[in-house]
Amino acid sequence: MTLTGLVDLFSTDPTLSASIDDARARRLPALDLTSPPSMRPFVAAALAASSARGGADRPVLVVTSTYREAEDVTAALESLAGEEAVAYYPAWETLPHERLSPRSDTVGRRLAVLRRLAGNAELPAPKILVAPVRSVLQPQVKGLADLLPVRIITGEDHDLGELTTRLVGAAYIRVDLVERRGEFAVRGGILDVFPPTEEHPVRIDFFGDTVEEIRSFTVADQRSSELTLREVTASPCRELLLTDEVKARAAALSQQHPELSEMLERIAQGHAVDGMEALSPVLVDGMELLVELLPPETHVLVCDPELVRSRAVDLVKTSDEFLHASWAAAAGGGKAPIDLGASSYRPLADVRSVAMARGLSWWTLSPFSAGPGAGDDAATNGVVRTDDGEVVDLRTSVSAAGVESRTIAGHLAESHRGDTEAAIADIARRAREGWRVVLVAEGKGTSKRYAEVAAERELAVREREDLTELPAEGVVTIVTGELRSGFVADSLKLALFTTSDLSGQRPPDKSARKMPGRRKNQINPLELTPGDPVVHAQHGVGRYVEMVQRTVQGATREYLLIEYAPSKRGQPGDRLFV
Repeated sequence: MTLTGLVDLFSTDPTLSASIDDARARRLPALDLTSPPSMRPFVAAALAASSARGGADRPVLVVTSTYREAEDVTAALESLAGEEAVAYYPAWETLPHERLSPRSDTVGRRLAVLRRLAGNAELPAPKILVAPVRSVLQPQVKGLADLLPVRIITGEDHDLGELTTRLVGAAYIRVDLVERRGEFAVRGGILDVFPPTEEHPVRIDFFGDTVEEIRSFTVADQRSSELTLREVTASPCRELLLTDEVKARAAALSQQHPELSEMLERIAQGHAVDGMEALSPVLVDGMELLVELLPPETHVLVCDPELVRSRAVDLVKTSDEFLHASWAAAAGGGKAPIDLGASSYRPLADVRSVAMARGLSWWTLSPFSAGPGAGDDAATNGVVRTDDGEVVDLRTSVSAAGVESRTIAGHLAESHRGDTEAAIADIARRAREGWRVVLVAEGKGTSKRYAEVAAERELAVREREDLTELPAEGVVTIVTGELRSGFVADSLKLALFTTSDLSGQRPPDKSARKMPGRRKNQINPLELTPGDPVVHAQHGVGRYVEMVQRTVQGATREYLLIEYAPSKRGQPGDRLFV
């Protein structure tokens, strides 16, 4: 799915169009844009769009305060700009000085993005990179983009002994039975390996030195799937690989610092130790920031600058406290035996200085204006709130003197909280007035349901799988996409509604979903037809009747009506609303 037509339309907003011209000419290294939060992905997509489509044709780095917001923005941008044009750069789950290593799948995803930025991958460099502020503040080992993965292709020849050596060098652990990411096992001419970026482990069958077949298999029963794969890419599992130089430095340091000998000696012997990344500053040649790896024409967009700044201050403070009270300091009798400060979180102001010194533009996307007026209540108590209800204390703000501020006309779409009649009335009114009305559904079933409801009210409707052209005026356009909330752009006469705007319920958190395993059979309620048998988790087997609307405690929602066998002979069947 792609919604590039919406981006093209949004780029014609007078304020955004002027900002795009400034970005294209690189006239404004710093700018504050005020808009509803739901417009942020559109601003980023417009800056990254080609000049022929009215965009600035610039690489973009979107910085958020939390990883959850970063994942939401990434999903929205993939719908607006295409999946290959967008990449998510996750942060470690651990602190830089913690005696814990980041998850191997996190490392694999980070290295895949770095390889794309450096041109060492098949995919081109992403036009839009999304990262939580934690990723932006943390220095990383230099040269990570040069850590190439182990690539195995069906039909190619590989020496199995050499292949296992390369996997060990990429920080994979050899085991008898592969159950976790970053593990591999060898049994005769069969190699099992679980790459950190794959959903399932893979089994590679050799005929001599030739790769005969590659299949994925399940961890639970170790059975291979029927689907064969052409190739598999095993990305490194650590951001600190045990090269000969790293092992030599670890051996030398173990003699100088006996209090750390337990860890350093194992590293010197070539064993990947949990938490060894904390010693990176003294085992490698240098550290670098993410902004130092981006093209100099990149535009940095900081979402909710006050929240990002507050989060950055907390991270830097926590990192420093942890460093001074860490396991290294404790081992040295209260004094850190080795200076590991090079891997600490950098203050946001320092990161901004580094970025702007390299020629990057540093723009902010605020949900509110620069500050309250002198007569506002917020000016009296020093507190304002974002559209999400977050409290922001302007008294702790860093002065933004000299930074121009612009406002994109618009507001959040009204949430109808399941009131279908009110939603249809609002949509019909805007369509009659010549507005461009767009409904973004999560899936085809929901999209079809929206079209049926609109057709029942005699509204002009167009269903589209992709929206590559401008939405028509006076027509309700229904498409599928991953947008969490909509907005109303007054200057464009564009009204965008999402599933959460109409139902009042937040869409499911996809980041919390587990990796595929043995899933139970599930159905899409919108695909049911009257008379279909269904199984309820508590009430058992019933028969689907219809989908109806009910109002409970002021909220109108849709329910499935399921009919069961009557509890008494001769009586009508029992009915359940789900």
